[in-house]
Amino acid sequence: MSDRSCLTIILAAGEGTRMKSTLPKVLHKVAGLEMLGHVMKTARDSGSSEIALVVGHGADQVGAAARALSENFSVSSFLQERQLGTADAVLAARSAIEKKFDDVLVLFGDAPLIRPQALDAMRGALAEGAHVAVMGFRTDTPEGYGRLLERDGALVGIREEKDCSEEERRIRFCNGGAMALAGAQALELLDRIGNDNAKGEYYLTDIVGIATDAGLQVRAVEADEEDALGVNNRAELARAEAIWQNRRREELMLAGVTMMAPHTVYLAHDTEIGADAVIEPNVFFGPGAKVAAGAVIRAFSHIEEASVAAGAQIGPYARLRPGAEVMENAKIGNFCEIKKSRIGEGAKVPHLSYVGDADIGAGANIGAGTITCNYDGFGKHRTEIGDNAFVGTNSSLVAPLKIGAGAYIASGSVVTQDVPDDALAFGRARQSTREGRGKMLRDRLKKQAGK
Repeated sequence: MSDRSCLTIILAAGEGTRMKSTLPKVLHKVAGLEMLGHVMKTARDSGSSEIALVVGHGADQVGAAARALSENFSVSSFLQERQLGTADAVLAARSAIEKKFDDVLVLFGDAPLIRPQALDAMRGALAEGAHVAVMGFRTDTPEGYGRLLERDGALVGIREEKDCSEEERRIRFCNGGAMALAGAQALELLDRIGNDNAKGEYYLTDIVGIATDAGLQVRAVEADEEDALGVNNRAELARAEAIWQNRRREELMLAGVTMMAPHTVYLAHDTEIGADAVIEPNVFFGPGAKVAAGAVIRAFSHIEEASVAAGAQIGPYARLRPGAEVMENAKIGNFCEIKKSRIGEGAKVPHLSYVGDADIGAGANIGAGTITCNYDGFGKHRTEIGDNAFVGTNSSLVAPLKIGAGAYIASGSVVTQDVPDDALAFGRARQSTREGRGKMLRDRLKKQAGK
């Protein structure tokens, strides 16, 4: 569709009272991304060059979020001052429609599962001569949905269920909400929609009958039922999350990623995992996680805004926080937390350690219980550990600090001064042993406790 210009109008003015939230409905998240962001991304992937966002409830908040989410395309906000129906909402973006795009898409900000293929199909119908294309889906449970009425391959009407005859109620082809309009006729058709109905509202679905009566071509384009799912409450939000997760897991597995128990792996909207990576059960990926080919993420690990290079091993029970970079063949073991640190090639942080604001050299070994003391109550400070350095267990490294290449830190040390290359540093008190004093202490404590 690259040779056809496209405007996408996203309707996001609803209050969403059934969400029981102070947050505007379209800003609730699926896979760590606002529902509105999912719809915007789909519009972009389908070739839209401009987005007209129709806002109402929480207009400033929704508009600001849309601007933050926009990438390489223009987003303009239009206020629907009164809730007078879907056609009235679309016409709030009149000035954008007047630019005469080839295609005008109308999408809903609370339908995050719609995919580019569905939009491509509607735009394809317009390219083939249709003036209106409506997304539909087939279902064995059509109750509650408007039915699509077809005659001789053309869509001639959309009938709300309450208005259906018994024969029409048996129709399994339902209205999916999304619509595409030929830009040349869009305003003319929209302006002809009236409000002669019980609610006195302007319904976008009436455009089908208006276009048909005018002798224009109207087509229904079939999509998957999941693409049409709208979110109105928290239960439906959870359902959308589950569907999105299943889709993305399957995509990754078909691309060569091994997931031992895929239903237990949570992915963010932008999670990247390379082929031949292995993901064990109960792994959580927050936004900004990147895992290269051949890496292994073991069970119960949490990775967010962090990168894992090829051949690295993470976990089990490891946490990579924002800014963590684990290089090739490095190892982060169980109960380790890494934050804003670079773990060099082949380096090891095997277990029970916190590494924050640090640069760990290639081949270095960080013993169990090691802590980089990076925060002094006012600011963060960095620790630098050279290649092939060895840090003994239960060491506290007080930043700012530099430990040279090949240096050894004795176990149990508190290191406060820089350590040169190949040096051996002790930062612990000399042991003092008093014969028999252990028993004396125990007896005294027992007496004090009345035992």
